[in-house]
Formats: sequence, structure tokens, C-alpha cells
Amino acid sequence: MEANNENHSMWKFRLTAATMTLIPAAVGINYVAKAFAEGLKLPVWLGSLGTFLASMLAGPVAGAISGFINNIIYGLTLSPISTIYCLTSIGIGLAVGILYEKGYFDKASKVLPAALVIALVSAVISTPLNVIFWGGQTGIAWGDALFAYMTAHHVSIWIASFADEFVLDLLDKVIVAYLAYLIYKQMPKRLVFFFKGNR
Repeated sequence: MEANNENHSMWKFRLTAATMTLIPAAVGINYVAKAFAEGLKLPVWLGSLGTFLASMLAGPVAGAISGFINNIIYGLTLSPISTIYCLTSIGIGLAVGILYEKGYFDKASKVLPAALVIALVSAVISTPLNVIFWGGQTGIAWGDALFAYMTAHHVSIWIASFADEFVLDLLDKVIVAYLAYLIYKQMPKRLVFFFKGNR
């Protein structure tokens, strides 16, 4: 019975004052972080930080919604191709929320395996999109260098594209996961309880 109750609460979502505050805030954090990374041409995206926080505070559905909305807005304002990756953001939001409920963000030592799983989810969803829209590449130079090396040595474009995406996702999600963990741990308990009120 406890597992059923935990599962029920994990997926429960209500549009309360808490979620109406949290989702726009998460979208804003995603937007600014991604624009910052792109502006400085960093080897990571950082655009899922708000999604991580929303999933941790209000569950996987809130995180998925935050990621989806951010990709749509970012696509309409700064980078049109970003819109198609709303599917990836939904997957990230769901994965973070599930892993949080399973206790993977309770301690710093558990964050790394969580980031590995989230990076894998992100890469699996993004790889077909990269192949369809970018010929398999990600647009990040050092990841694309790996792609070029692998395809030059007759590795399948799908495997090369997945490797390109996964090495970038792994670095990105490890950084974002630990940032989200540190931010979450510093939040006042009253604020955390406020956002968890929609559960």
C-alpha cells in the first residue's frame, strides 16, 4: 500500500498558487541559464536547471511542463530549432521527478548516478532528433569532433550521434544535477513545503 501511495503522490498534479508560481520561475531559470551558456559558448547547455528544481519541488509532471514551456518560448524567441527538443525536456522532467522520489537527491553521493540516468534518457530522446534535423550532430564543437571522428572510421551515424549527444549530456546533467541539489538544500523549509503543497 505504501508504494501505491508514493506512486500516487508522485504523479499528482494540481494547478495551485504554488505551481502557478513555480512553473514560470522554473521556465525563467531555464531560459536565462541556456541563454547564458549559449552566449558564452560553453560546452554545456544548462537549460534544464529550472526543470530539475520544479521536478524536485512539485513532482515529475510540474518538471515536464516547465521544460516543455521553456523549449517552446526559447524556440519562439532565440532559437527556433529548440522547439523540437521539448520532447527531451519532458523526458528530463519526468526522470528527475521519479529519481527524486526514489531518494537520489537525498545525498550528494547519490546525485552522480541520478545524473547518469538523466543523461541517458536525454540522449536516447535527442539522438533521433539530431539525426533528423542536424545530420546527427549537436552543434557543440567538442561533441561534434567525436561524431566526425567516429563517422570517419565508418561507425554508424546513429551510434556516433548517440555518443556525441551522450558525452555532452553527461557533463551537462552532472553539473546541473549538482547545482539543483545545492540550491534545493539551501532553500528554506517553509519555501519547500509551500511548493510541495500541490502534492
